[in-house]
Amino acid sequence: MNTNIKATNMELTSAINDYVNKRLDGIKKFIKKEDKGMIYVEVGKTTNHHKQGDVFRAEFNMEISGTKFYAFSEKEDLYAAIDDARSEIVRKITSNKDKKQTLFKRGAT
Repeated sequence: MNTNIKATNMELTSAINDYVNKRLDGIKKFIKKEDKGMIYVEVGKTTNHHKQGDVFRAEFNMEISGTKFYAFSEKEDLYAAIDDARSEIVRKITSNKDKKQTLFKRGAT
């Protein structure tokens, strides 16, 4: 799996990069090794003019064997937004996997 991490309206520090890569390692265990795909991650501030603090956004956009998955989260903490988006993308991947298995068992391939 190839990964691409991008920061918007902020600097991509090594700590953020390491944290995102650590979270992506957890996602990669749901994907078969022979599946080719690409993971795009975008983290950053949504706008620069909030009066009550910053709002951070994390987006995960994945393509695995022709199937596309997308999840995003907006939180007041960047790391919380990354964790929330990660859990959402894992939920979508497992749901798709379960749906495929159920259809295969029923003979609807």
